Amino acid sequence: MPKFRLGFAALATLIAAPAAAQDTFCGEAGTGGQWIGGTAETSDIATADSFGEQMALVLNGNRFVGLFSLSEATEVRIEAAGRGNGDPTLTLLGPDGTEVATDDDSGGNGASRIETTLEPGAYCAVVRSFDDSPMTAFVRVGRIDMEALTTGANDAPDGGPSAERVQSCADGRDLGVMGADGLSYQGSAAEAGFARFTLEAPAAISVTADNAEADPTLTLIGPDDETVGENDDFDGLNSRIDASTPLAAGTYCIALDAISDRDLPIDVAVSAYDAAAALANLFAQGEAAPPMDGSVAITDLGALPNRLRRDEQISGDATWFSLTLDAPGLLLIEAISSGSEGDPWLVMYDDLGREIAQDDDGGDGTDARLVARTLPGTYLVGVKQVGDQSGFVRLLAERFIPAP
Repeated sequence: MPKFRLGFAALATLIAAPAAAQDTFCGEAGTGGQWIGGTAETSDIATADSFGEQMALVLNGNRFVGLFSLSEATEVRIEAAGRGNGDPTLTLLGPDGTEVATDDDSGGNGASRIETTLEPGAYCAVVRSFDDSPMTAFVRVGRIDMEALTTGANDAPDGGPSAERVQSCADGRDLGVMGADGLSYQGSAAEAGFARFTLEAPAAISVTADNAEADPTLTLIGPDDETVGENDDFDGLNSRIDASTPLAAGTYCIALDAISDRDLPIDVAVSAYDAAAALANLFAQGEAAPPMDGSVAITDLGALPNRLRRDEQISGDATWFSLTLDAPGLLLIEAISSGSEGDPWLVMYDDLGREIAQDDDGGDGTDARLVARTLPGTYLVGVKQVGDQSGFVRLLAERFIPAP
């Protein structure tokens, strides 16, 4: 049974595209997404005569999900370019919902761009606004030989930035051949901005950069200088790139930078991709709803009275609650920081894992507030602190039932 969002969020869904997918895609993350070619039949990028493109209106911290399929292994380019001052972020999810790649700004001028080879299946391109501000963006998916929407941050002829990056990778430290134990090193962005490693056989990998005080950023560069993935703030202020689709054998380069302090040491690691760990990370970040089978801790608040108040110690990992509604109505949920340093964030899913609403800073100051029309059923609510913070948060839930 469909759920409804209020106001501009509902308008965003209606404007985004004419054909919404009702089936389950990308581990339910694609439910309600828009086929990039208009219909499922015209969204097979492997055989399409031209790229698929949609306009996305992203409001109130929500997201746009563009669906596309591949009938055979294909090298694709996925792009999101904001209009005006829009700054989109782009996440590519595989058929099972795991993250294949993520990017911000590789398209140049604030646009996002992912270029990679994908196996047959249905994929989801998830677009959000970098700072949760209202944004209109164009989303395009095409084969690598089709016309690009973005200029590309590293596309420059005759010794431009791309040539400089190639040379920097060649001069960076050599981590050697990726083995069963992975690879790691410690260094600051100022002294160790580039490092390279070799895959002797195709492999799915994860790259991490940890030191919240430095606020590291990561870019993974492939053998042909293409950007495989880019990330900032995957886990608090730390960064992570998951390449769940095996990368081809060859030499890869890690470009490391830091937003807060380029001289602080950063722990960088390359390891074999762990699907279970990646899924657990999505639950911890609130990017996906955990299963209600006991494998993830969920506090059952039971049948929601007209008003509920609860104080919890909340960290940068999402704390999960379930609540049950026995009648249709309007649900208001607030996450209110009990101290001046807190910055809570909220997300709400139905019992099938479909996102109903999400908010950061929609309340007073940096507090979070979301409002949604609801039907009878069980809902999951995730609360976390933005960044690497921890502190008490007051969770307030109020429901309003229409008069008969």
